[in-house]
Amino acid sequence: MAKITSPATISTEFGIDSALLAKLGIIDTQLATDTNLFIDPLLLSQSAHPEINTGAATAYEQRFEWIVKLLMASTEKGDVPWRKAEKLFKFSEVSWTCLGYSSSVRGSGFGKELTAHALDTASQIVKLGVTDVDFFMGLSLFEEGIGADRISDMTTNIILSSLIELTVRLNKELNLPVKEFEVLGIIHALPNNPYTDEPLLFVPTDVVRDLPIATDWSEISQAVKANEDLRERVSGKIGAIWANMGRKEKARVRDAALSSKESFEQLLEMLREVPRESYDFAKDINGEVFWAGLVRIAEEYPLTLHHGKSPSSPKEALSLVGEIIAQFQDLIENKGIWKELWTDDKKPRREKAAQRLFFTVAYSYCRANNLDVTPEADTGNGPVDFKFSSGFSTRVLVEIKLSTNSLLHGYEKQLEIYKKAEDTDYGIYLVIDVGGIGQKYGEIQRSKLEATARGERASQIYLVDGNRRASASKR
Repeated sequence: MAKITSPATISTEFGIDSALLAKLGIIDTQLATDTNLFIDPLLLSQSAHPEINTGAATAYEQRFEWIVKLLMASTEKGDVPWRKAEKLFKFSEVSWTCLGYSSSVRGSGFGKELTAHALDTASQIVKLGVTDVDFFMGLSLFEEGIGADRISDMTTNIILSSLIELTVRLNKELNLPVKEFEVLGIIHALPNNPYTDEPLLFVPTDVVRDLPIATDWSEISQAVKANEDLRERVSGKIGAIWANMGRKEKARVRDAALSSKESFEQLLEMLREVPRESYDFAKDINGEVFWAGLVRIAEEYPLTLHHGKSPSSPKEALSLVGEIIAQFQDLIENKGIWKELWTDDKKPRREKAAQRLFFTVAYSYCRANNLDVTPEADTGNGPVDFKFSSGFSTRVLVEIKLSTNSLLHGYEKQLEIYKKAEDTDYGIYLVIDVGGIGQKYGEIQRSKLEATARGERASQIYLVDGNRRASASKR
């Protein structure tokens, strides 16, 4: 079971100014867990880095041009051209970029069954007369099991040599500690990830998205609806289906797209109409990198916890977490940290950003007080936000919700499921108000009172005001 045990990033671990990484155009990736961003092959050619816009883009195109030629030459499954194509289509998981969905830096890659199924579909597309290599991105639109993480794994496998060249060049300026690793049969001196003892590869900021274009249904649907010229050009059944479909309707699109060359080319046309924009690190709406600068928050705003040792009972653990939450509330409401909950265009970051903000604060104070208590995440039944534990019996779960979301379900259902999964009766429900709270807070308070009246151990509730503040001169 994967655990997030440290918020360490390249900048915090190696003492590098994150602004320098931004200047060099590389992501300040997390080292002990994945950064939830993905290399999108449709962005490679526009990268500012020569290793990527030339080397990587060319490698990607050539790989699939060769696969297309082999599939055209194949007359039946299992013949020589088919086996050669299959070999070129095998993409293992590459964890060295620290990108993906995992709570560790281990991903999934393409398995034997998925490879065979995807290659069979690719063969059908080639037999329609479609030879544009971009169609391999289209596979994720209607192939079960091919999503953002596997598209990224596929691309990383193909452009691995280019990423190594980029890393070697930029590390001459960063001077991170290196070790010798054998990659693709060649010995390279590469930065070492101390959390995995594996190579650490730098990833350009301009080739990643929070979801690759070819798996982002909403953007393609929006392009169809909003672009009148596009609607006219893709007025066939693909366009009609796309404008009204949901994420789970892959089979219907698959049948329509594979019905003719014209239909599949409509699909490709829609893919190309989606703006090729990389993830906006300045706004960082998902909260992927902003928290790196807050790891040292305990040094700026010190707190001496009353419990100078790991809690020995649930009561002590509740008290410890309560102290950390009180400090978190003070930082948000009185020390200006509320700004980290919002993007520059005055929109609240997503809930994951708030969860990571609290994680960073909690981790910082636990470490500063030399406490053997580590905030953790991800249980078997879902991602409870944090677990403070010391031994088997002392466990306190913390679930965080933004006021913009449904609060009652999270309190009555989600947190209770997580508590059962962790064999604990002790939970805390931390609500961060960023607007739209209405009657929601009153509802969960009533739920708590009702549970207490029934003799149940109700989870504690905390409310933090994370709304935007006017500047001091305007108050």
